[in-house]
Amino acid sequence: MAMIWRAALRRFSSSSLRRSALESDQVGLAAGSADHGNPKTWKLLTFFVAFPAIGFCMLNAYRGEMEHKAHHHRSEFVPYAHLRIRTKPFPWGDGNKSLFHNPHSNALPEGYEEEA
Repeated sequence: MAMIWRAALRRFSSSSLRRSALESDQVGLAAGSADHGNPKTWKLLTFFVAFPAIGFCMLNAYRGEMEHKAHHHRSEFVPYAHLRIRTKPFPWGDGNKSLFHNPHSNALPEGYEEEA
C-alpha cells in the first residue's frame, strides 16, 4: 500500500512541477511582450494628472505653512552655555552667522537680532 502512495505522490508532484514550469514560461513570454501604452497616453497623463497633483501638493504645503506661521511664536532667548559655541569664526560674512542664518528664528550667542 505504501508503494502505491509513493508512486501516486511521485506522479502528482512531477506532473505539477511540469505544469507550473510551463505556466511560468507562458507568463514570462507574456510579460516580455506586454504593451505599456502609447507615449501619447503617458504624455497626457503627465500633463493632466501628474502636474496638477504636484501643484495641489505644493498649494497644500504652502497653506499649511502659512497657518502654522500665523500662530507660531518664537520662544524667549535663554543664554545656555552649551549652545551656540563659536570656537572659530565661520569663513563667510562676519563669521558669527551660519550659512543658512535666519535672523527671525536663529539666535546668535548674544540673542536674537530682530525683536518680534
